[in-house]
Amino acid sequence: MEEFAAVSGISRPTISKYFNDPESVRTSTRERIEAALERFDYRPNIYAMNQNRRMTKNIGIVVPYLADPFFAEIVRVIERRCIDAGFAPTLFGSHGEQERENDILNSLRSLKPAGVLLAPLGRQSDKSAIEAFCKEVPTVLFDSNIEGMGEAFVGSDNYSFVSQTVEYLSRTGEPPCFFEMRYPANPNANKRREAYLSMMQRLQLEPHVIRIEGQGWGFEEIGRQGGLELLENRALPVNTVLCSNDRLAIGFLSACYELGVKVGRGEDCDLRVASHDGHPFSRFTCPSLTTASHDYAAVSEHVVNTLFRLIENGGRFEQREEIRFPARLIMRDSA
Repeated sequence: MEEFAAVSGISRPTISKYFNDPESVRTSTRERIEAALERFDYRPNIYAMNQNRRMTKNIGIVVPYLADPFFAEIVRVIERRCIDAGFAPTLFGSHGEQERENDILNSLRSLKPAGVLLAPLGRQSDKSAIEAFCKEVPTVLFDSNIEGMGEAFVGSDNYSFVSQTVEYLSRTGEPPCFFEMRYPANPNANKRREAYLSMMQRLQLEPHVIRIEGQGWGFEEIGRQGGLELLENRALPVNTVLCSNDRLAIGFLSACYELGVKVGRGEDCDLRVASHDGHPFSRFTCPSLTTASHDYAAVSEHVVNTLFRLIENGGRFEQREEIRFPARLIMRDSA
């Protein structure tokens, strides 16, 4: 900015005032500055400017896996709301790796963010690293909760997902088995299995948990391979399959199609299949997938509003806040 002030003949305080608010300088001065900007091709470094402010306009958004449509949909709304409020959001994906998640937290420290929205890996996270970060930076957790960390948590009520699907499937046909990964990457998977077992006990029904091999975030292929093995070996204990998440279900439906297994509600169908999440593509599967869906709008709006309140409150709440939104059962042709 010093160099630009020298070559343009305009004082640095005036230029700084213009960059903070172009309307705050006289029209003639604004025209001189804008002509000089075009002539010398000068662009301010927003991040450098932010370092000089008591509170920057930077917002960090961290998710485990950017290619997952759930996170993509949530982040789409979050990013737009941050931009509309005058903040500069920066998006990071940890690729399901603890080391990468820690590196992101260190990078965020250097950006001096006004606040951070963090969807941690959960069980795979380095909890000591996240605890230290949350003490330094105003942080709101979403999707995956780590007890006592961050100033707030906003997410979905996993029990409401599973209780609705189990109740509906048991009432309308054979009670479901639960189809999941043996080593799930999704931090909510264990909560959903526990909810399934609790609900089956409540309904006095025999539970069947089926754990398939596979690690990482390639859930569709893991679901497909696990489904092929189960169907080829006729290893399903019942004719109703409740998948832990929609991406696994999409893979399982692919396996059914490959082997000629008909999925649906009709008398000529072999299986019913349902799941959880409300994946944006779930209504386009064949058949369309019955699912308990996140309230995407409510979660994304509330997590942003919570962060804005936290920033306005100086980065701390008197008491940690938690809110979980219930799921909405969407009944489609698969079950």
